Parts: sequence; C-alpha cells; structure tokens
Amino acid sequence: MEDVEEKIEGSLQFTPNELLQWSQWQLLDSVLPTGGFAHSFGVEAAIQARLVSGPEDLQTFVIHILENTGSLLLPFVYTLNTSPNVETWYKLDKILDATLTNEVSRKASISQGSALLRVAAAVFQEVPYFKTMREMSLASGAVHFHHAPIFGLVCGLLGLNAETSQKTYLFITMRDVVSAATRLNLVGPLGAAVLQHQLAANAEELSKKWMNRPVEEACQTNPLLDTIQGCHGYLFSRLFCS
Repeated sequence: MEDVEEKIEGSLQFTPNELLQWSQWQLLDSVLPTGGFAHSFGVEAAIQARLVSGPEDLQTFVIHILENTGSLLLPFVYTLNTSPNVETWYKLDKILDATLTNEVSRKASISQGSALLRVAAAVFQEVPYFKTMREMSLASGAVHFHHAPIFGLVCGLLGLNAETSQKTYLFITMRDVVSAATRLNLVGPLGAAVLQHQLAANAEELSKKWMNRPVEEACQTNPLLDTIQGCHGYLFSRLFCS
C-alpha cells in the first residue's frame, strides 16, 4: 500500500508550465469568490435611467463598457503583468485611485481588488509572495487595492503572458455585465449566452485596439457611462452594489 501511495505522489509532480492553464481557467471561473457578481458595472442604473431597455440596448451598452475598460484599465493590467513587483503596484494603485473620480466605481474597484488578492493568497499557495505582499500592504495602509492593477499583478506572478492577461480581463468584465443583466431580467439565460458569443468579435477588436498601452495613455472613451454608474448610489431600490 505504501508503495502505491509513493507512486501516486510521484506521479503528481508537475512543472509550473503544466499547471499554468489550470490557474488561468480558475481565474476565469465564476466560482472564484472575488465579488464580481455583486456589481453591475452601471447596468442597473442605466435600466432605471431608461438608457437600456432591451437586448439591443444591452449589446450596445456592453460594447461601450468594454471600450471604456480597454482604454482605461488595460494599461494598468498590462504594466503590472510585465512588472509584477510591489513598487510598481503601489505607484499604479495611487494613479488609478486618483483617476477614478466616480466614487461608486472606485469603491467597486477596491472591493474586488481586495477580494482578488485575498483569494490569490489563499488559493495559489505555490506563490508565497501573494500572502507576504498582502499582509505587508494591509499593515502599512499604503495601498488602496484597486482591481485592475492587482489582476495584472496576479497574472504576472502566475506566469500568464500580457496578451492572455488583458483578454482575460476583458472577458471577465463582459461575463459579469451580461450576468448582471440576466439577474435584472433584461435578458434570459440562453439569450445571455447568445449575446456573449456575439460580443466575442467586438471584444477581440477592442483588445487589439487597446492592448499593450502604457499607463500614460489610459483614458475614458465614454464618460456618460461613468456618470450613469455614479448615479447608482442614488437609486431608491437596487440589487447590486454598483
């Protein structure tokens, strides 16, 4: 019996590259408790403001959200992916905190970023740097824990390349927005799946447009979306945090 156990243990030795895809899939998994499904990215406020009233409006809205995400946040994901260290993280976290003037999206970014680093420290224990970095940052209070920089940092330390990391970030954004629309009864589950597949071409085009840009080029392309999301806190009745 002991010989069998030793053989099993010996067969479970894998190189980091062999496990990379599994880590990537886990980052995409909606089961990962990072709090993304608590936020609608402004969809709930847009519905109540009558900017989105059906699937066609939703498709346009999601494209604009992806455009904003690509232009504003992908530079932070890219830079931290290529330079995954504490110094760069602290610097970009402060820049993004000053850039996000919308308090609703700012709080959502901090909430999701904090959850992501907590999950990374607990799940990806083969990278002890996550736990050390989190404990050090919590003790110092020198960082806000915004989501995009932390996502790039996590992807970089796990070994995901820049292209995959940025496309993953866009995919997660698209997935969460469509999921929020489903729970708001704007589109059914099957319709949501069809819509997400139809948006793949738009997401690919936007990823190529905004990929591998420095933080100095980060910008808002649709400020109306930012304004709408900022109104979320004034909704009398709401399902989501943002």
